[in-house]
This record gives sequence, C-alpha cells and structure tokens, in this order.
Amino acid sequence: MKHWRIEEVAWDRFDPSRVDPRMVPLVKAAAMVERNGTDYGIYLNNVFHDDPDFQAAAKAWADEEVQHGEALGRWAMLADPSWDYQAAFARYRAGFPIAVNATQSIRGSRSAELIARCMVETGTSSYYSALADATAEPVLQQICRQIAADEFRHFKLFYDHLKRYLSRERMGTLRRLWVALGRIGESEDDELAFAYHCGNEPAELAYQHSRCIAAYMSQAAGFYRFRHVERGMGMIFKAVGLPPRGRLSDISARLAWRFLKARQRRYAQTAARA
Repeated sequence: MKHWRIEEVAWDRFDPSRVDPRMVPLVKAAAMVERNGTDYGIYLNNVFHDDPDFQAAAKAWADEEVQHGEALGRWAMLADPSWDYQAAFARYRAGFPIAVNATQSIRGSRSAELIARCMVETGTSSYYSALADATAEPVLQQICRQIAADEFRHFKLFYDHLKRYLSRERMGTLRRLWVALGRIGESEDDELAFAYHCGNEPAELAYQHSRCIAAYMSQAAGFYRFRHVERGMGMIFKAVGLPPRGRLSDISARLAWRFLKARQRRYAQTAARA
C-alpha cells in the first residue's frame, strides 16, 4: 500500500515566485526515470519468478515509483506550463527500453541484483533529500520529502531481501563492493542523460550523451550537502557488508564529497563549452 497519494499533495500551495529555474530541468528528467518503474517492476518479477514474496514487494515498489514520476511531472508542468509531460515520457520510453523479457539478472545473480537496487535507492534517497533541503517552493519540497522517505524504505526492502539471498549465494564483501561500485558508475550512463534530453531538448536536436549528462550533473551536484553524501555512504557500506559508521566510512564520505565537487566543476566546464 502506498504511504501517500498524489491527491494528498498540497497543490494549491504552489508558488511560482519560489521556483528555482535550475531545478525545473532536473525535475523533468527525474519524472521520466521514476515513471519507468512499471517496466523495472516487470523485469524484477521475471528475475525473481519463483519468489512470490519478493514479487509482491516489487509490485508495490513499482507502483510507488510510478507515483513519484506522476507527482514530479505534474509539478514540472506547473513550473513550466508549456511542457508536455506525457509526450516527453513517451519519447523517453521509446528511446530507452528496459529488458522486460530478461529471465536472469543482468548483474549475474539475485544477490547482485539486490545490491544494485540498494545502490539506486541510496542515490535517489540522497538526491531527493538534497532537493527538498534546497528548494523554497513548498509543493516541490513536500513531494521531494515524500519521495525521499519512500526511497529510504525501498532501500530497507531490498536490503532485507538481500540478506535472505546472501544466505544462499554466499557473496563475499569484495564482490559485493565491486557490484556496488559498478552500479554507482552507471549513474552517469544514458538513463539520466537521455531523460534530460527528452525532458528539456527539442526532438529535432540529436541526442548527445556528453552534452546531456554534463547539463544534468553540473546542476544536480550543486544541490548536495556533505550530510547527504555522508548518509549515503553509510547506506552503501551497509549494503556491501561493512560497518556503516566508523573511521573508514567517514574517510570514504569525505573522499566522495571531494570527488562529487570535482566532477561538478568538470561537468560545468563541459556544459559551458556546449
């Protein structure tokens, strides 16, 4: 059951004077990635075809992801009345299909799949927390806080099932860490970049990954604060079997923060040239 409904958002409190124009393109892109939860849910149900408990959890998860996309898309249309969310999403889905017919995890095992899902929820919970803390627009703030809370719960959902599968598949810490790092690296692949393209660029402009990921990341990274990275690092450590709090986690969080800021500067330079 959903923990909130889109009708419960205080849409009448929308204040265009408090909209940060830098956030609008990011919300448009995020709306489409979230709305694609239906296809991801189909993929997960195929991978876990003989696990009805996980299938039920994945169905509920997908329903909440779709609601995230719908809420973000509705807000983006308030912020930019000229934007057509449904048309943009149709374009995105056609150009970025999910392997819904797969019967095995593309990660190599079910444990690896669940670790990858934990990484996604770590990233999204941190991201929406950052947006909620940064925006002054009350409706977007409410939506992002609700989504962030959902994503923290989703992390726990996948982590709980991960523990169950690890008891069977016996994946070591190094292998878990490798899977986690690989999925984190995919955050800069075509999923977000193409969503940015479909949400913010005209159809006649050819998609270019380097241009779109630079435009997205140079803005998105600027809304993070160290506390968001620190909490995310604790979640990553938990998923790979390391202590989520301690000296190693603290050092890793500081290094990740420096890396994030360096990447933001590099992407800003690329975006400026584009």
